[in-house]
Amino acid sequence: MMDMHSRNQYLKTLRERYLKTRSKKDKGKILDEYCQNTGQDRKYVIKKMRFKVKLREGQRKKRKEYYDGYVKAALARVWEIFDFACGQRLKSILTEEMIERLRKLGELNCSDQVAQKLTEISARTIDEKLRHQKEVLRQLQRKGQSKQKSLLLKKIPIKIHGELDNQQIGNIQIDYVEHCGSSAAGEFVCTIDSTCIASGWEEWEAVMGRGQFPTKEGLDRARFRSPFPWLEIHSDTDKGFVNAHLIKYSEQTNLRFSRSRPYKKNDNCYVEQKNWFSVRKRFGYLRFDTPKERDLLNDLYRNELRLYKNFFLPRMKLKEKVRVGSKVHRKYYPAKTPYQYLMESDQIPETRKKELEKIYRSLNPAQLKRTIEAKLDNLYGVYQQKHQRSAEVIPFKRLTPRLVSKYIAEQDLFRCPS
Repeated sequence: MMDMHSRNQYLKTLRERYLKTRSKKDKGKILDEYCQNTGQDRKYVIKKMRFKVKLREGQRKKRKEYYDGYVKAALARVWEIFDFACGQRLKSILTEEMIERLRKLGELNCSDQVAQKLTEISARTIDEKLRHQKEVLRQLQRKGQSKQKSLLLKKIPIKIHGELDNQQIGNIQIDYVEHCGSSAAGEFVCTIDSTCIASGWEEWEAVMGRGQFPTKEGLDRARFRSPFPWLEIHSDTDKGFVNAHLIKYSEQTNLRFSRSRPYKKNDNCYVEQKNWFSVRKRFGYLRFDTPKERDLLNDLYRNELRLYKNFFLPRMKLKEKVRVGSKVHRKYYPAKTPYQYLMESDQIPETRKKELEKIYRSLNPAQLKRTIEAKLDNLYGVYQQKHQRSAEVIPFKRLTPRLVSKYIAEQDLFRCPS
């Protein structure tokens, strides 16, 4: 098909012949020729031939952009402060109260007009305006490693996805995130991730290895920090969880203990989806295997990271799934932070809510983000010093496991001659 400039040039060449022709039949042939070659409407072409419609020259004037560069810059700043949330989650953060709070703290520098536009922008427009930034910051994902079975599986009841009560605060799903790098050999640091199904509140604890005693002690410390009592723990079939020590611990603390089916990660989906978002996204795929690295991880888990994620980063909660033909349409509740879920719940006492509100009022999300990044730089510096490397650490690069055949080849190269 011709563009607008080519159609106008073509029409000008036919217009003179069209106006000089007296025969109606000949004029019809000229119109048929033009309409057939350009695909335009016949009545509209007649008006153009008779100078009743002005021919457009050049490009059409663009409409003024409402959400201009000033809004994009302010939106990108808020997006960075709140850990690069998606449009639906970021929309719930962009309230007048939060915008004014960031401006008073000096974390967001924008005019009143831009601040007003930030409160009006839709979730879909947020994703559109941040499309370029998302492409730059998009990181590769990695699937979790397979878990081993245990001999005590029959003693722990199975609960599949849908049988867990996702409205009762205190039902906790737990899982390991291994910081083993490219090799699972030897002892390395593991993060125990515990997630409340109803509110999304998370607690983490870094332990050395997946031993039964460190796991029990790590869970006990995470349970002690939680602002609500734990009622049930739900794990996968990893031997670090499915053991006699953890069963005894659940009986002593009056905790219900259930597990998912082997090789069915969707049974433990609430915490599985947090493994990337909360741990891998921040610490990558490096190998941490020293007590100093473990202590640095726990320093983040027990302080700034738990405050930043639980008080300021919203989560999306599924409302319903509707199947239409071959597609499943998911509908979600408005995104809220775990703190907001606890404040709106009638299962949390008022004294605890006042304590949480006091903590929330004392926090600066931008300062928390800066402290987290500073501690991450310190952690990467310790990792560089351990390996005596001068090059920059790339924590999010996928690491390829070393093959047994490679070790055999290396041994052959350095073997002494007989």
